[in-house]
Amino acid sequence: MTLTPGRAAWAGGGLGLCTLLAMPALFPGLGADARLTLAVFVLATVAWIATPVDDTYVALGAGLALTATGVISSETLFATLGDETIWLLICAFVLAAAVTRTGLAGRAAAFLVSGARTVRQLVHLTTAALVVTSFAVPATSGRAALALPVFLALAAVLADRRRLVVMLALLFPTVVLLSAVATLIGAGAHLITVSVLWEHTGQRLGFVTWLLLGLPLAVVSSHLAAEAVLFTTTTRDDRRAPVRVTPADVEAHARAPVTGPLSTAESRCALLLATVVVLWCSEPLHRVSPAVVALIGAVVAASPALGTVRLKDGLRTVPWPLLLFMAATTAMGVALADSGAAGWLVAGLPAHAPPWLFLTVVVVVSTAAHLVLQSRSARSSVLVPLVVVAASAAGVNPVAAALASTAAAGFCHTLPASAKPVALFRDLPAGVPTYTPRDLLRLSAVLAPLTAGLVLVFALTVWPLFGVPVLLEVPR
Repeated sequence: MTLTPGRAAWAGGGLGLCTLLAMPALFPGLGADARLTLAVFVLATVAWIATPVDDTYVALGAGLALTATGVISSETLFATLGDETIWLLICAFVLAAAVTRTGLAGRAAAFLVSGARTVRQLVHLTTAALVVTSFAVPATSGRAALALPVFLALAAVLADRRRLVVMLALLFPTVVLLSAVATLIGAGAHLITVSVLWEHTGQRLGFVTWLLLGLPLAVVSSHLAAEAVLFTTTTRDDRRAPVRVTPADVEAHARAPVTGPLSTAESRCALLLATVVVLWCSEPLHRVSPAVVALIGAVVAASPALGTVRLKDGLRTVPWPLLLFMAATTAMGVALADSGAAGWLVAGLPAHAPPWLFLTVVVVVSTAAHLVLQSRSARSSVLVPLVVVAASAAGVNPVAAALASTAAAGFCHTLPASAKPVALFRDLPAGVPTYTPRDLLRLSAVLAPLTAGLVLVFALTVWPLFGVPVLLEVPR
């Protein structure tokens, strides 16, 4: 690893803070466990920011350090792997593997975009199709990988209209990232947020609750972002020219058939996916955990008689490093809370700040955090535990604050390396036009304030209508 001036500054600052924390006299109100937790937290954050060491390795090292020093028990560390949100993600990836194997997603996307007659229609139909994929494919990188063949097919059809192809190369990752907030399984960061809220407040957000809060935001932000992409990358003449994409055009460049009757495997997979989504959305009626529903769906999807993917093939698609990362960072969050470190960190914040000001600060910091922490899950692991504790101290509903932070952290469009979907659509096969860093910066300048403002509006005016008030309700 090359030691650049930036990395040296981060390392020096982190070690300096740890040195100060080692002096009890400087922090008389901070216990030994809290000081040790903060030191581990600082070193892990510096490693995530300034070193190429794998994020999961850093998180596991931090969790092990906290366990070995007695800040948390080994039972606490290992129990995080058994959390139902971990199982939900595992089973969701097996289901996604079944969908991908059949080519059903590509068929659905081609059906939607084939109805476009104008560039704007093409953009918004594509956006709608990408939003829908958040129900079928967990994690933004998986959805981007699934959407890439569809984009390449559209790029081949529109090869004579370069600016439209560049616009689509920006549109796909932008919508994939912003629409992830629609569902609980949309990103690993969501599961981290749910776990932190459960550990700190005893409130667990289910699939339906997240859907009610996140889907409207995902739809509005995705379509507004689509307009921003359209206006920052195309001219008026580009937008006025007609466009016509037929299913046959897409099929000529796709990897699997997108026309004709559904195959037996596609029909079974579509029925299974629809059943799972309906059961997830009707959880208040049958009271079956989303993780149990997902497990049933995964078992059926991998069954010899009815399945479309072998279990071992489906399990190969599970991002095991992400699951270990989530478990380790959840343990770090428990240590922050139980040791008193999180409470000490936020004790100096103004206790009587207006709720709108508190949420504004949370949203702005979360929106900008991708410039420092490139991993979306790492951003939530660092920010959400502090936001939850600070919100309680400020009289703000920690659920609203945590959701606002997580939703705002979904913006990561400034640099190609800021998010995997953005990088994926930058590194395209030779001959396929794609965006430049300047195109991305131009979009980011418009999209950052737009998405931050939208999240703030939802947190202050829309989410209270769905049972998530801004102010913390004190039990009588």
